Amino acid sequence: MSSPEIRWAGPRALLLELDSLDAVLSLHSRLRDNPAAGQVDVLAAAQTVLVVFDSRASARAARGPLARLGSMPAGAAAVPDKPVHIEVVYDGEDLAEVGELTGMGVEGVVAAHTGQLWTAAFGGFAPGFAYLVGETDALNVPRRGTPRTAVPAGSVALAGNFSAVYPRRSPGGWQLIGHTATRMWDLQREQPALVRPGTTVQYVAVRELIKLSRTDTNQADGTQADAAITDIPAAGPALEILSPGPQALIQDLGRPGLGDLGVSPAGAADTASARQANRLVGNLPTDAVIENVMGGLSVQARGELTVALSGAGATADIRSKDIGSEGSSNSVSRAAPMYAPFSLHDGESLHLGVPEAGLRTYLAVRGGIDVPPVLGSRSTDLMSGIGPAPLAAGTVLPIGAVDSARAVGHAEPPALPEDLSSGAGGEPVVLRITTGPRHDWFTPRSLEALTGQVWTVTAESNRIGVRLGTGPSTPGAAAGTPLERAREGELPSEGVVAGSLQVPPSGLPVLFLADHPVTGGYPVIGAVIPEDLPAAAQLPPGATLRFVEVDPETLQPPAPLPSTRKK
Repeated sequence: MSSPEIRWAGPRALLLELDSLDAVLSLHSRLRDNPAAGQVDVLAAAQTVLVVFDSRASARAARGPLARLGSMPAGAAAVPDKPVHIEVVYDGEDLAEVGELTGMGVEGVVAAHTGQLWTAAFGGFAPGFAYLVGETDALNVPRRGTPRTAVPAGSVALAGNFSAVYPRRSPGGWQLIGHTATRMWDLQREQPALVRPGTTVQYVAVRELIKLSRTDTNQADGTQADAAITDIPAAGPALEILSPGPQALIQDLGRPGLGDLGVSPAGAADTASARQANRLVGNLPTDAVIENVMGGLSVQARGELTVALSGAGATADIRSKDIGSEGSSNSVSRAAPMYAPFSLHDGESLHLGVPEAGLRTYLAVRGGIDVPPVLGSRSTDLMSGIGPAPLAAGTVLPIGAVDSARAVGHAEPPALPEDLSSGAGGEPVVLRITTGPRHDWFTPRSLEALTGQVWTVTAESNRIGVRLGTGPSTPGAAAGTPLERAREGELPSEGVVAGSLQVPPSGLPVLFLADHPVTGGYPVIGAVIPEDLPAAAQLPPGATLRFVEVDPETLQPPAPLPSTRKK
């Protein structure tokens, strides 16, 4: 067996390209059962295995062992457990077309789909979504030319040599052949994903399905299906949301290591500022905080609280009512500091203005936001709908017990770089990137344009990704050019990391943030290094940026190629 090609996917991840799906599954199984030193996550895909590490040093040290492990013969397949039976009504919109594409007709497609066992090769796209491989290639059909904007939950579909069930309503380009009431993802189960890599599936044709209840339907569609209840009666100290502003979410450091289930890491978009806010009030770095976008957050203390603000700097004031001698009530206000701990007394309210620079402000409370964790984290994942619902007026958040052994911190400078004021006439923010893993899909001119021109953050950006445009940010400035591919065709879906610069057919990169999908089918030309992702997460619409290439092992500019000129 040949050695796998190993590509950097950012400075803390390696993408191994193998010569068969059997080799992919074998390597993935070995790394899942016996993780490499420093391994955080491992994700199988159609032709690749993505291995994510906790540091550059761990990734660098793993290259040799992974090359040897990937060149070993694929191990014997494990004896599968009893197949999972999925009942299907074969009434999909594309069933007749699939019959024509395969030459089998409708009845032949149904017979081929139910007449073989399917094995889950890998997960991705969404929680509970599994790519199933059949025993034959009889149902190998292309994706639709134009993807649907919304595929109903429970849709049974085909694409390439794979079959899958859409666990929730979502966009998709697969060929729909039927639907099922089987719940593929359920947080009430000990194992939320019904089908995991290695699980075998037997599709069973039925005439009708047991109708889902209203609650089940909502869960299948993902409309607050996985949202933890945040309005929990609080016997002790608590924080009431008076106004969430444009968006306020509960976040911690996320839930890494669940890529096989299609679950993104999520967590605070700007981890440096979230850590700083927790440090200032004496919390652990993993404690939950509130992430607020574009200010407007107002909260009221129930009990005596110690709080701190970090991230995007904004004016903040504390309001209380002063009861006069004759019973009159007057509002009293005082300024609240940024980047320093302060007291929020019982009944007082804290109000944030719009940030002067940056996008996201973090509010930490000593003791941490104590809502129930979901899959080991209190983070809200907007991509997959896992975790607490976005905060709303009237929500009461309980505060955890204070660890008196941890001291409250002192005032600190901001954790963010000073150049975040771009977009208001300032210099572009500089983000360091490593090229690859699919830079060879682009023309030399596009590789130069990636780092040679200024990019603009568009209004379509969110926690899933920063969408970039080439338009000038100031009148009279020259516009850049979209990136062009050197290769045509479709890239099989493969694992991606936060910071990846995925390039769709428009040629305009999307910089993946915390809620990014775990796999993607567009080539990734480069990746912003983890150290610069907090700054990327703070870029508001209209901000400008430049990319600077660095070596993935040293984070320094790559060494120039040796000169070929004769002396």
